Formats: sequence, C-alpha cells, structure tokens
Amino acid sequence: MSDAAIRKIIHVDMDAFYASVEQRDDPSLRGRPVAVGYAARRGVVAAASYEARTFGVRSALPSVTALRRCPDLVFVPPRFDVYRTVSRQIHSIFADFADLIEPLALDEAYLDVTVDKAGLGSAWATAKAIRTRILEETGLTASAGVSYNKFLAKLASDQNKPNGQFAILPGQGEAFIAALPIGKFHGVGPATAARMAEIGIHTGAALKTRSREELVRHFGKAGAWYHHLARGEDHRPVNPDRTRKSSGSETTFTQDLTEPVQIEAGVLAMADDVWAWCEKTGARARTITVKIKWTNFQQSTRSRTLPAPVTSREALQSVSLTLIRTVFPPPSGIRLVGVTLSNFVDPAAVPAPELALLLD
Repeated sequence: MSDAAIRKIIHVDMDAFYASVEQRDDPSLRGRPVAVGYAARRGVVAAASYEARTFGVRSALPSVTALRRCPDLVFVPPRFDVYRTVSRQIHSIFADFADLIEPLALDEAYLDVTVDKAGLGSAWATAKAIRTRILEETGLTASAGVSYNKFLAKLASDQNKPNGQFAILPGQGEAFIAALPIGKFHGVGPATAARMAEIGIHTGAALKTRSREELVRHFGKAGAWYHHLARGEDHRPVNPDRTRKSSGSETTFTQDLTEPVQIEAGVLAMADDVWAWCEKTGARARTITVKIKWTNFQQSTRSRTLPAPVTSREALQSVSLTLIRTVFPPPSGIRLVGVTLSNFVDPAAVPAPELALLLD
C-alpha cells in the first residue's frame, strides 16, 4: 500500500468481544461454549464465543434454539459497563495510530492511516502493531482488514478471524469481490441476498454483469450502490463525526406465519437484537418502527415516536408488540418482520427514569 495517492484503511474488529471479555474475566469459561444473554424463554443471544459458534450459535438467535443446538451452552448475563470500559481502552490505542477514526460500535472501527502517524512504514505493519497493543493491554484478540476503501477493509477483516489480518491490495479488489458469495457482502442482508438469488445473482461476478439500471429497477437506490460494490468501488471517507440515522434488525421466516404468537416471538427477537446494539453503542432513540413483509412481498410499516427516548429493553419490546398487534389478525401470511430505531438523541440528555408511564 505504498502509493500515497491511495487511501490506506484499516478495519479493526474484536474477536467475539462480549464473550471473550467474559472468558478473560472468568477462567472457568475458557474453552467452553459461552453465550452472553439470558436463557429465558423469550431471550436471545447477544454474543457467542467461538466454541459456541461451532454449534451454530450466533447473536440474535433465540435462547431456546441456542440451547437445542448446544445443550452445554453456558449463558452469562451481559455486563455492558465492563464492555464500555474495555472499548475505551481499545479506542485510546487507536488514537496512537490514526487521527481519522470512525467507531462503528464498541468492538470495531475504521482507521484511515494514509498519514503514517506511528511511522511504521505501511498499513499492514500498523494493523499488526494495533493488534499487538490490544492484546498486551486488554488480554483480548482482534482481527484486522487492510485495504484501499472501507468496504474492502471490512470484508478483509473477516478473512482470518480470529486473531488474524488480511489485506486486499490495489488491483486485487475486483477479483476478490468476483469470487465472493452475495451473502458475504457487508450490507447485503438475508432478505436482499434471497431477492438477488431469485434473479440469478449469487456472486460478485454475477452482480457485475447486471447494469446499473437493472439493479436500480430491482433494488431502488441501493441498486446503484451494489453496482459500485461489484467493481470494488467505495469512495466514502473515514468519518470521525459519523451520525447514524437508524438501526434495525429483521428476519425472514422459514415459512410464512399467520399465528400471532409466532409472529410476536419474531418481533421480540428482533427488538432484543436492536436493544443489544443500543447497549453496545450507548445509542438511544425515540422512534420505533416495525416492518412487515407479506406473502405477496408487499411491505407495511407501523411506527411510533415517543416523547422521550427508549431506555430499556422492556420498553422497546412493549412498543414493538403494540405495533405488530395493529395488523392482527393478519390478512395473509407474514414472511418477514423487522424492528428499527430512529430519531436518535444525545445519550447525555437521556433521563434516568424508565418510560413505563409513557407506554400505557
């Protein structure tokens, strides 16, 4: 990455962050399948150790399903105050290597190291030094991706996990993307990947054969973005002042649902997933939106904006259930549900009291 005209971007991603912190702090958990979350009937997994992942346990999975897949799974309640403390340590390390840092969550960030602040000579050496410092100071491992734009750096950080790094150099991006399954594209969720599969797009190479106009016709404004990604193009700068407008989670059911109890369980799981992100980032928001996709692929949304931000999982669950119940009994099968938060507020301005009274 020696050409000064080319951006040098590192994406650093902690390895199974929550679960790794728990295993670090409790030696009896090391080497065991661990899930951060609650084993309650309607609980979900917030994070899973690599030992648990070998059984198919992953974040946002319902706890009952996780236990079926891995009967020896150990559930540990989340300690978000501890995770935030460790995250501050990690981000202070980043500041020694870069001035342009864009945090994505407690456990990952983009760093623009085009300017060699640490004087290490290359982005590769910088990424290695960052990972070494993190291990020395926190006892945790991190993986890193090095490339010339954010999209490729994010993809690269997944290649040698855990505790590894990978580079996609200038001139290699298009070939790397061509061989990549669509489901591996960062920003292409299961629902979009399924829609692409329906029109014969299974890899980056297949995506590249489609014109911008065709992609826009099928996927709206996102189609133009996919057109760029297929060519390894991403001109977004690393933005230290990045403000997120919304955050959500959605799931496509294995079969269309009509039973309210099953639909509600899906909504609760998505609400839990979104709340885990809120705890992870400290973000708080006032608007909750429930998304519904029907059997015929038509979409509906139901939203509610509260006078104060949501400050608890229970409040988010309560509003989400109220919104989904407005379509009961469903006029047809539901194939997908999602929960999204928007209208974020400054966390410092969030009042301490819960919003129970606002939800009556």
